[in-house]
Amino acid sequence: MEFTLEATRGKARAATIKTAHSTIQTPVFMPVGTQGTVKTLDANDMLSMGAKIILGNTYHLYLRPGSKLIKKFGGLHGFSKFPNSFLTDSGGFQAFSLSDNSKPDEKGIMFKSHIDGSKHYFTPQSVLDTQYDLGSDIMMILDDLVALPNTDERIQTSIERTTKWAQEAIEYHKEQQEKGIGVNQNIFAIIQGGTNKKFRQLSAEQLCSLTDYDGYAIGGLSVGEPNQDMYDTVDWTTQFMPEDKPRYLMGVGLPEDLIENIDRGVDMFDCVMPTRNARNGTLFTSFGRINIRGAKFKEDDQPIDPECTCYACQNFTRAYLNHLYRAGEMTYFRLGSMHNIHYYLNLMKEARAAILEDRWESFKKEFYDKRS
Repeated sequence: MEFTLEATRGKARAATIKTAHSTIQTPVFMPVGTQGTVKTLDANDMLSMGAKIILGNTYHLYLRPGSKLIKKFGGLHGFSKFPNSFLTDSGGFQAFSLSDNSKPDEKGIMFKSHIDGSKHYFTPQSVLDTQYDLGSDIMMILDDLVALPNTDERIQTSIERTTKWAQEAIEYHKEQQEKGIGVNQNIFAIIQGGTNKKFRQLSAEQLCSLTDYDGYAIGGLSVGEPNQDMYDTVDWTTQFMPEDKPRYLMGVGLPEDLIENIDRGVDMFDCVMPTRNARNGTLFTSFGRINIRGAKFKEDDQPIDPECTCYACQNFTRAYLNHLYRAGEMTYFRLGSMHNIHYYLNLMKEARAAILEDRWESFKKEFYDKRS
């Protein structure tokens, strides 16, 4: 991986990441392709919108169809036909979100499959083995994620486990690369610590001292805490992260969250928000959100967003999208998802341009002014 920091405005950064499969300009939003595809969209749709990297889910792909089968078809790139970069998570978030079916210990996480109830055990090494099969460009390590609020004791345990697993993971990764495995794959560590500044500093300093990591993520946020607590935690944590490596905020979020956290020094984001909201009728626009289910759109001849250049906005009216949604037509889910993903990707392009052109503050003001 090559990382080039091109400009900073305050803490906001514009950079370029080069992997074996694509050149990624940051700030970047990574659409979530849990099952090896962004829901309702295919590789050609993602390419037409200019996506340079999408996220795949290690837990779900491990269970179905299985990483060995995906490897047989050329990894995620060959299986999905998306030629640009993939980032795969480690399964730590799924252990958290499916906590009734999982139990962490000092060596890893035991969980029951949500599909058939079978038992599986994830370790720092085993999740990397799965990701080697998947062939992702960026691999996340196994971490111990906890809900917020939580006790200091549980958060302390989370940090200790995450650091221990990170040390094991980077040692294992280097050993595998010496054997010719994963030589074009990169590895990111995940900082934990809840919203406690002392804990976040401790986790960040421990993990960032492991200098063989290619990048660092901030995990364990957007899991129930108030938005301002999330912003304050990110603002505090980025100061302990290297300036010469990518910074990734996991699982965040709304357009406002992206702007606020770019302002606090984050380069990379992912979230299911664009596609999940589209499926529920909520569409993101330059002037805020609309719910296309509303009766007021039944005869509306405007596009979803007059400022948008996506396929849906260039060809169809709000009235048509309203009709498709109310009729339960699958075409709505494709067009709505396409619009929301395009909106997120374009917002990142505009943010990058504003940083490079030294107008970040005015860009932020305009972003909020349109919403008011």
